[in-house]
Amino acid sequence: MGTKELEHRLDDLIHEISEIKKQLFLEKLSKRKNCTDKMKRWKALGAEISLKWRGPSAVEEIRLQREKS
Repeated sequence: MGTKELEHRLDDLIHEISEIKKQLFLEKLSKRKNCTDKMKRWKALGAEISLKWRGPSAVEEIRLQREKS
């Protein structure tokens, strides 16, 4: 196998590695976006529930629990 052929194979490998790196990066980015979307929905749900909450506040609930001990 000549030098030119080896250089060509090496170039092909480098290109393939670059493509794999791009794919990994995009997958990681996609997972972060999904996580961010989930966090936004979770916070929105928490805010919605807080608006509807009619029970004692969290601080009051903790105080009541401590008094039971």
